[in-house]
Amino acid sequence: EIRLSLVGSEMCIRDSLAKAGISTTGTTSIVGHMGVSPIDHTAITGFSLILDPSGQFATSSLVDGKIFSADYAPPTPTMMTTAVSNMETAYTDAAGRIPDYTELYGGNLTGQTLTTGVYKWSTGVMVSAGGMTISGSPTDVWIFEIAQNLTLANGATINLIGGAQAANIFWQVAGEATLGTTSDFSGIILCQTLIAMQ
Repeated sequence: EIRLSLVGSEMCIRDSLAKAGISTTGTTSIVGHMGVSPIDHTAITGFSLILDPSGQFATSSLVDGKIFSADYAPPTPTMMTTAVSNMETAYTDAAGRIPDYTELYGGNLTGQTLTTGVYKWSTGVMVSAGGMTISGSPTDVWIFEIAQNLTLANGATINLIGGAQAANIFWQVAGEATLGTTSDFSGIILCQTLIAMQ
């Protein structure tokens, strides 16, 4: 099951979807929408939800979009079921891609520049404070298949160059994804276990 945990200082996230819960204990800013399914809205904690009169979504001062939950009024439950199904399909698709590179740099991407392709590790992947670079055109795609944990250290940055787009970078993580304080992450995390943003 997937849980998103936001802890500590200010962070900005673009859209989030979880199956087990979303919680925050820090100064958080969600740009876009967020939602949970198949669990209900009580699994969203720290956001002071305000249910819209339609009953289809909630709002929060920490989220500039709408907050959806499987227990809200129709058509939200169907929409959430579809969203989770699409997320699971994306995770399975990313995990099943044939890699162009395996076990690259022993999973330590610090100081490396990665070009377009599918990368696979049977271990965890880490980026320390030295950061890493993703280089390519606006239409290039990167898929990172990680069998264990993804760890971005405090202050680590993922730099995009050459027109590379965060929307085309997929981090498929079987373990936990931990983003350290003041880290600057780029891409879409498809995580099976936990995404913890410090």
